[in-house]
Amino acid sequence: MGIWQSLAISQSGMDVEQLRAEIAARNIANANVAAAPGANMAKPLRVLAMPVGGASFSQALSNADSAQLPLGGVKAAVVESDVAPRKVLDPSSPLADAQGYVQYSGVNTLEEMFSMTMAVRSYEANVTAFNAARSMMLKALDIGGKQ
Repeated sequence: MGIWQSLAISQSGMDVEQLRAEIAARNIANANVAAAPGANMAKPLRVLAMPVGGASFSQALSNADSAQLPLGGVKAAVVESDVAPRKVLDPSSPLADAQGYVQYSGVNTLEEMFSMTMAVRSYEANVTAFNAARSMMLKALDIGGKQ
């Protein structure tokens, strides 16, 4: 594996973790948004990630642009979760159904906060690997330039 490939692998990892953090933030933002009966509500989203060169894991990745990703990098797709909506008894709400329940997105805020924390930590690990490869490349240039 070349030094450029290791930089590209770290970059693809950072891209996936940034997407994962953005999706977690979106899910948290929609956690307490109520929907009127029969209206479309925001469903929680999930990021599916797979190493480039691995077996296909769903039709969701079939349209992903992996032509520019290095072997050993990561590709990702965002899919809707099939979590049931959360129902809260609030008959006084104008969004309540006939039984008095208001529907909210089925987002588990604790799970999303955990996902965001893990995405940030993984992003930091990819930055560390990127910087280490960059330092090695600069040191090699420094050594080669002294001849």
